[in-house]
Amino acid sequence: MLARLDNDLLLAMRTRFHGPRAEAVARFLGAIGEYGAVWFAIGVVLATADADRREQWLLAAALGPLAIGVNFAVKLAVRRQRPVLEGLPPLGGAPSSLSFPSAHATSSFACATAMTRIAPEAAVLFVLAAAIAVCRPYLGMHYPSDVLGGALFGVALGLALPLGLVD
Repeated sequence: MLARLDNDLLLAMRTRFHGPRAEAVARFLGAIGEYGAVWFAIGVVLATADADRREQWLLAAALGPLAIGVNFAVKLAVRRQRPVLEGLPPLGGAPSSLSFPSAHATSSFACATAMTRIAPEAAVLFVLAAAIAVCRPYLGMHYPSDVLGGALFGVALGLALPLGLVD
């Protein structure tokens, strides 16, 4: 039943609200989310702007690429293949054929969580994290459950990152 719901939701996301602009935005979000690049950049900018918490921001920045590596180890263990929708090829490429969990979702939610621990006002970054994550099934790259799993895994990583803060 859950697999059917996952497939139905993927099909709906892959076939609804598509147009050149929306697809361009989704591709852009996918591109900036690759390898945790946008999160690394955000962390470096915040480290530059906030000397008092520079170390914490740099740790959070490093978490993006680190989360991608940890995520790949989980992908190798799970070995779930990316979705295939007949007549609807994915609208992007991927470095591997493995799907669960979504690395974009993992790194995005890991960094948004860590950065919010440093400065609660950084919670606005969850909007970017969610947008990057949702674009993955929209583009046909992941099942929705891959994104949900990645988001939960990312939050756990963000909470586990030793930032030297009193939580």
